[in-house]
Amino acid sequence: MKTRDSLVRLKEFQVNEKRRQLQQLQLMMAEFERMAKELEHQISLEEKKSGISDPNHFAYPTFAKAARQRADNLQVSIRELRVQQDGAELALEEAQAELAKATALEERDGGMRARA
Repeated sequence: MKTRDSLVRLKEFQVNEKRRQLQQLQLMMAEFERMAKELEHQISLEEKKSGISDPNHFAYPTFAKAARQRADNLQVSIRELRVQQDGAELALEEAQAELAKATALEERDGGMRARA
């Protein structure tokens, strides 16, 4: 009764928290992807300006080299965040299933009280 109601509220809180975490991961990935695209654009401009597009060339622009490293690091971070996103999606599904169970128990108990 009262404990079931508080259990439902707890499960709702957990589901909302999992959703928030998932959204935060998605926002971070989108921001990292935007930053990586911007870096790729800057690299392209720098390569055109210098006329050298081979990163192994001795005169390859230092800025382009550093920007390429940052873009690569962002891609690694995005892959790591995708793994975290998969875990967060599973956790959300589990929390939603637990909420559904708690809600069903609450409704069942509420129906029993109404008949009594």
